[in-house]
Formats: sequence, C-alpha cells, structure tokens
Amino acid sequence: MSRLSSKEILALGASDVVSAVHAGRLSVTAIAVAYLAQIEAHEADVLAWKYLDAEQVLADAHALDKAGPRGPLAGVTIGVKDVIDTADMPTGYGSAAYEGFRPACDAPCVALSRADSALVLGKTVSTEFAMASPGKTRNPYNPTHTPGGSSSGSCAAVSAGMALMAFGTQTAGSIIRPAAYCGVVGYKPSFGLLDAAEIKVLSHQLDTLGIITRNVTDAAWCAAALSGRSRLVIDDIPPSPTIGLLVPSRMDQAGPEAMLALDQAASRISAVGGVVVTLGLPDWFDSLHELHASIMGWEVTRALAHERLKLWDHLTPVTCEFLTEKAKVSVSDYEAACEAIVECRKAFAVLMDGVDVLMTLPAPGTAPQGLTATGAPVFNSPWTVLHAPCVTVPAMISANGLPVGVQLVGRIGDDARLLHVGAFVERAIAFAGGPFA
Repeated sequence: MSRLSSKEILALGASDVVSAVHAGRLSVTAIAVAYLAQIEAHEADVLAWKYLDAEQVLADAHALDKAGPRGPLAGVTIGVKDVIDTADMPTGYGSAAYEGFRPACDAPCVALSRADSALVLGKTVSTEFAMASPGKTRNPYNPTHTPGGSSSGSCAAVSAGMALMAFGTQTAGSIIRPAAYCGVVGYKPSFGLLDAAEIKVLSHQLDTLGIITRNVTDAAWCAAALSGRSRLVIDDIPPSPTIGLLVPSRMDQAGPEAMLALDQAASRISAVGGVVVTLGLPDWFDSLHELHASIMGWEVTRALAHERLKLWDHLTPVTCEFLTEKAKVSVSDYEAACEAIVECRKAFAVLMDGVDVLMTLPAPGTAPQGLTATGAPVFNSPWTVLHAPCVTVPAMISANGLPVGVQLVGRIGDDARLLHVGAFVERAIAFAGGPFA
C-alpha cells in the first residue's frame, strides 16, 4: 500500500496524513511503525513518555486499518498528557500518589480522537497535577535544560518528532511557555472551545485544553476536528493582517533573546505585507497577575482538597509548597477577582480594536538550564485569566542553540482569525529549526 519511507511519513502534516489514509495510499500500521522507530531513536534522551506500549500501538493501528479509518484525524498520531483520563492506559496525573491508576473511561478529547480514527500512542509526562513539580522530561534541543511545563512531555514529544499532535492543558502558562521552549506550536484555545471534562481539575475558571503541533495548520486542523468548528481549518492565509505589538508588564523578567525574537518577527511580518502597530500597555493590564493568582489560588486549593487532606505525605515538596502558598487566598480576594475580571475582559475587547491579533512574549527567554523548575508563567497568566486564545509560533534559534518563540493573542471566541493570522506569521518568520534537523 505505502511506498513512503519512514522519513517521508514523519514529514507529513495532519491533513496530508488523513488524505493519504483515506485514499488508501498509506496504512495506519505504516504510520505506527514510523513513529515507533522515531520514539525508539530519541526517547532515551528526551523521556517524553510516561506510558507507551508499542505492541498496543501496533494492535490499535491494525484494528484501524481493518475497520477502514474514515475520520478527520485518520492516522494522526497523538500523545495524551498524563492528567487526561484514558481507560486503556494508566493516568497518574503526574503524581506518585496515583501511580498505576486506571480511570473508568476516556476523557472526551480522547474518545473523540479515537472516534475520528486517530492513533493514540501513549501518555506524555506532566508535572504533578499539572502544577510546578517537574517530571523526568528533557528539552529535545539540550537535555540539560527544562522543556517547560506543565505540558512537558507533550511539547517535547512533538518537538522530537515522536507524535504529530499532543494534548496539553493550561491553567497559567502550561501550553504556551513549554511550546516556546521546545520550538513547537502551542495552541491554547478560547476558554471552553475544547471540552476539558475528565481532566484533573485545578481551576474551573482557568483550566483550558489545548493542542501542540509542529505547525499552525496542523493545530487548526486538529482543533477543527475535535471542536466541530470547520471554520478553524486554514484554507487561505490573510495577505496583510494588522498585528498589534504589545510589550507586557513585568519586563524585568524578560531576557534579551525574547525581545530580539519579537523584533525580528515584527520586521519579517512587515517585509511580507503585514501591518505591525505598537500598542501602549493599558493601566489595568498588570492587575491581571493578581486576579489570576486569586482565582487560581482559591480554586486549586478546593479542587485538590482530597490530595491536601488525604494524600499530603505522598506529594512532592514542590507541590506541597505550591498548595500551601495558594491556600493563603481569602474568599473575599477570590470574589473580588471574579468581579474584576469581567470588566477586564470588556477592556481587553477595546484593546483589540483595529488589530487582528496581538503579538507579545510567550516566555522570559529560552528554556532555563536545569531540570528542577519549569520556568515562569509571567507572560502567560494574564491571557489565561482573560480567556483569550493564544498560539506560540517558533521564531528563532538563540545563540545558545535553544529556540525562542512569539505569542499571538486573539479576541475571545475568535480562534479562527487567530489561527489564520498565525499561519501568516509562521510563513513570514520561516523558522527552520528542529532538534534533530
């Protein structure tokens, strides 16, 4: 059936894989073999997978071929973050306290992926409960550096070519930041676009399910299939979008390579017909940090009540410290933040007047050296608490050999425009990196 080499299979984008499988030019088994070989070649260095059974992957691929895969994700290989429930694989939520736990059912995102004929490869490493305590994963560009978190394994697996797509979650900066650190596309949709049921809850007002891919077009394709919103598919790229360049608050935490990436991206966008306008930072913006902290602090303390009250001795010191700090938020602070954020979202809509998307920093710089921390979400949490859709686009390789990205931010609910402009920005930047290129 397939005469493509493993290298050629690995180079295919999501829509190309689906088209080839639908047309009978490529079997899901051949896809499985190619990706399993890539995993065998690089997993020992990257350590992106918490659980992966090669025999199970091949059996699932054979079953899809026998049934005749016809869904919009046919043959797309997927990694599932370990905080997302899977019935046929352990779901440990990144914690030794849940080692070997088997949920009763798949989370909706997993069930829908399987129904769409995707090939679920395994579970990717998460920090404990998708918070701050790192797992084993290394950055594919340099194993002495963090991949970021909490979607550590998902971003590293896609970066290393071990999955075409992976699920991530973001409550503060857990998709956008590690995607920037690993040189991949991280898409955090508008809050609620993708169903976050059967995922370990931290904050009902903040938890967002998202997607990590190699390029924006793949992210849009997969999100369209899973959300039922065909308008997300990138069928044309806008010729001259208007992009608002926004330098956020707390820039004392940003390194020079982050600003260089932003400046170079703006120049390349302008060179190919995009319009870049510099926006002033509104007075209310910095308050978003405190609003996020109050909402997350109150809600995570209650969402993890069982873990705090019954499993405390089984949690890592980092998680215990995190929860202790979050528990300091009072109910009055929480309720005040819930009221204030409503007005900030209205003000955000005004900020977006006259531009298609914003462009800003996704992270303070390149991935920090060491594996004991995952980096700061300082340039992510404001957009998360606003419920705005965001996408990381890889921008350059820094002098230390690590990738740097830019973050695009769209209007709440206007994910289609964000993704289409993201494809324009991606083409303008023409990032040519890759840890094993």
